[in-house]
Amino acid sequence: MQLMTSTMEIPRPATFDPDLPLVEASQRGDVSAFEELVRRYDRKLLRIAINVTHNPDDAEEAVQDAFFKAYRNLDRFRGDAKFSTWLFRIAVNESLMKLRKQRGAKEMALAEQCLNIDDSESGREIEATVADWAPDPEARYSATEFRQILIGSLQKLSPALRVVFVLRDMEEHSISQTAEFLNLTENAVKSRLSRARAGLRQDLSRYFKKAD
Repeated sequence: MQLMTSTMEIPRPATFDPDLPLVEASQRGDVSAFEELVRRYDRKLLRIAINVTHNPDDAEEAVQDAFFKAYRNLDRFRGDAKFSTWLFRIAVNESLMKLRKQRGAKEMALAEQCLNIDDSESGREIEATVADWAPDPEARYSATEFRQILIGSLQKLSPALRVVFVLRDMEEHSISQTAEFLNLTENAVKSRLSRARAGLRQDLSRYFKKAD
């Protein structure tokens, strides 16, 4: 695989990116430098891909495709954002593509509509209808059972809401980081996160609501 090289130095972002030396070496054709970047982010991206697709094979393929696309397009990376942000965006897009293929052509149009939902809504109406949970709902189920229940509920969320919940609440990225990964405003992320939490809470309430 032939990389395009450039003698121009990558502009430094306001916050120094620790990946830049490896990126610059990779752009000069140093394959081992890119392999180090793969080692840094492989597991992180795989966790996100699995939580988005809920299919190990699709998740692995999404991550492989993401690294391949990043490597092939390294000459386009200019350092305006951190390399990790750029890479995460690619991986999230690849994971969403796998998810849409899972759902089939019939649901693709609906998925696209969900990605353009009205972020002006706060979701308070949904939250107001949710039943109160028991103080310690996890105590009713084993860790494995609880995870399967959560996965089932996550699968009911639209792709737009699921990926925000995965990045913010499961991977614990900040609101600003999640916004960067998804190329959204922070307000849009907050709105979608509110909707995702409300939707999950509503679905999970049948398992965890307080007994009468």
